[in-house]
Amino acid sequence: MNTAADARATDMKAKPTIAIGCDDAGIVMKNAMVAHLEGLGHEIADLSAREDEDYPDVAERVAVYVAEGRYDRGILVCGTGIGMAIAANKVPGIRAAQIPDPYSAERARKSNDAQIACFGNRTMGTEMALVCLDHWLDSDFAGGSSAPKVEKIKRVEFRHLHAA
Repeated sequence: MNTAADARATDMKAKPTIAIGCDDAGIVMKNAMVAHLEGLGHEIADLSAREDEDYPDVAERVAVYVAEGRYDRGILVCGTGIGMAIAANKVPGIRAAQIPDPYSAERARKSNDAQIACFGNRTMGTEMALVCLDHWLDSDFAGGSSAPKVEKIKRVEFRHLHAA
């Protein structure tokens, strides 16, 4: 299946397109991230919460955009990043990771092929979040010994989707 993400992947110089969203607890950090990403030349879709929405609504919307290939990666910001990660991971095909530090940001991509990074505005400062964001953006899935593990994650998801 050819998607916009597949087409962009063939252009090695293209920066990943990013769907970003936050709830009311993540507005300040999300705004800083949008400015940072735009400064780096990324195409951004801001899918943040509307007045009547909560973080699960935002997480689902961003995760669906990524799962469908409309955007390459996603970023979610709430109070801790935990709830957003849990909600995003309910969308089939998505691997979302809560990012607390630069090493975890890098490993989320290199070892786990996480397409969505989740941040906590109440648990880390904006400057550290931007450092972590850069580590996540600069990392690609390494494959190697991690590839069979990611395939096992996909099989777990498949078994439970089809068991329901």
